[in-house]
Amino acid sequence: MGIPDFAGLAAQLTPQLIQIRRHLHQYPEVAYEEVETTSSIRGWLAEAGIPILEAPLQTGLVAEVSGSVDGPVVALRADIDALPIQEETGLPYASRIPGKMHACGHDFHTAAVLGAAYLLKTQEKQLKGTVRFIFQPAEEKGTGAKRIIESGALEGVQAIFGLHNKPDLKTGTVGILPGPLMAAVDGFDIEIEGIGTHAAIPEAGVDPIVAAAQIVSSLQTIVSRNISPLHNAVVSVTSIHGGSTWNVIPDKVVLGGTVRTFQEEVRAKIPEHFRRIIEGVTAAYGTKTSLSWFEGPPAVRNDERLSRLSVEAAKKAGLAVVVPVPSPAGEDFAYYQSAIPGSFVFIGTSGTHEWHHPGFTLDDQALQQTVHYLAEAALAALEGR
Repeated sequence: MGIPDFAGLAAQLTPQLIQIRRHLHQYPEVAYEEVETTSSIRGWLAEAGIPILEAPLQTGLVAEVSGSVDGPVVALRADIDALPIQEETGLPYASRIPGKMHACGHDFHTAAVLGAAYLLKTQEKQLKGTVRFIFQPAEEKGTGAKRIIESGALEGVQAIFGLHNKPDLKTGTVGILPGPLMAAVDGFDIEIEGIGTHAAIPEAGVDPIVAAAQIVSSLQTIVSRNISPLHNAVVSVTSIHGGSTWNVIPDKVVLGGTVRTFQEEVRAKIPEHFRRIIEGVTAAYGTKTSLSWFEGPPAVRNDERLSRLSVEAAKKAGLAVVVPVPSPAGEDFAYYQSAIPGSFVFIGTSGTHEWHHPGFTLDDQALQQTVHYLAEAALAALEGR
């Protein structure tokens, strides 16, 4: 197989991909509402003659390019959903949909995988296998990857590559790290029932606010006293709801929050620590307390061999490889990695704000090397390097 001029082709494609990215940015759609986004992607793939696979998906789609020689199947994945955030960038191509914004750069990811599909289409006859392109809905809900897997789109796939823009990395760099890169994401609600009473007569009731305060404080000891300092965990209480006026002790308080972990053994132990603390406070304060636990995606854990291929592909694309700091944010790409080997990298985009900020921006010029990287990674995996 001759060496394809992916660098030159990516440079030629970049203006078109920037237009695509900015179009998507103007018309963001949140999880499971990505109807027009899906239609646009379908149209761009059809124009390039890239076949779209039949799949039981209401939003999102799967396409592929197959070589003339039977071989492995490798997947490239993009997430396509936006966030319920009012944009405050002031850009000429800012969101035209009130209260919705591509504040996490999924429009960039979509344009990048689409560009890689265009590049690999030019090498279709020489491919030693098949490259499948997954345009996934609802990453922000942490459930879209499961929906893709349930659709059968991962059947026959031996390896998968994904990426996320990283605002704090400079354009022209890529963060690649074998092993854990992003955290497992779990959520919780704690309902504390007391007995309401007049605030001036507390002895006539059971105060759930005092119990809630003790639970919030005690939960912080899980990380400081129950988790090894060689491991990683975050416990954050992010909401407290209880009471409606200044002179009444309410009968109920509800706490909510999230837990982030990187090691599966740590993740497995934390719910029990929660239960022990809740039971102790309940006994001490006389409340009735219940815990609801919501298990989200596991940690993004990169395959060693595919990480090496990613480094090689990144260097061919002219990217400077750096060792990234693992992020306690979550990514449902982890569900793919639970099924097959995968590599997930951070692409530097010289952003002005972090993910999910209303002023979030990124450097469109990062598309050129990102597209080149994805195409090289897919080729390397097909050729078994």
